Amino acid sequence: MNVFLKEVLDALFPKDFTCDICGRETFGTNICDDCAKTLIFNDKDKCPVCGRKTVRSEFCIECKAKPPTYKMAASAFVYEGSAAYLIKKFKNGGSYLKDYLADRICKAVKDFPEYDCIVCVPMTRRSKSRRGYNQSELLAKAVAARVGKPYIKGAVEKRKETGEQKELTRKERSKNLAGCFRVVKRDAVKGKRVLVVDDILTTGATADEMAKALLKAGATAVYLATAASVEYKFNGKDKPRAK
Repeated sequence: MNVFLKEVLDALFPKDFTCDICGRETFGTNICDDCAKTLIFNDKDKCPVCGRKTVRSEFCIECKAKPPTYKMAASAFVYEGSAAYLIKKFKNGGSYLKDYLADRICKAVKDFPEYDCIVCVPMTRRSKSRRGYNQSELLAKAVAARVGKPYIKGAVEKRKETGEQKELTRKERSKNLAGCFRVVKRDAVKGKRVLVVDDILTTGATADEMAKALLKAGATAVYLATAASVEYKFNGKDKPRAK
């Protein structure tokens, strides 16, 4: 959707007039009371590192086996049902949902260690032009404004298209993403503790590659915040490997 059409739709169907899940009139909030009850907040049992929902509040097998490069991650919602619908809507024309999602992200990271600045997960120019906006950038700017931290625009660039990754395993995603991020504003992140903001955490491969690039550029620590994350489910095939 091009930028002009998106602006026209936003003007015709402004935010906070109807529920973004069921369409019922609300006049003052994005989500009606009934639909709010269907959203699964990721505020209970979860892995203390990747932040994904788990059966118990303990390290997931993947983080035990191979700890991610980022220090800690948190997400507002579990990516299923109404939350998945909401984020898909945000990515496909509903850019105004950045405010609702950013509010929830801020609550998710309120107990994070101190960080100095915020960056987003970048898109290639081609992908951004096709969508009309980078949803991660919108979230990062909105979060930065709320927490009073500087947003470093254009800090990292994505050097190549990586295509659809939703059907790939964690190992396949890591291989697909290897070397695709480059920090172009090294002075802005050098010696800084950086919060990376994105829309969804699935396997964590994207966040891991972002963290590697930022640490290589001189960042001292990297944290991750997302609107939602996929629940970690032990499938019987995950086996701890030597570190």
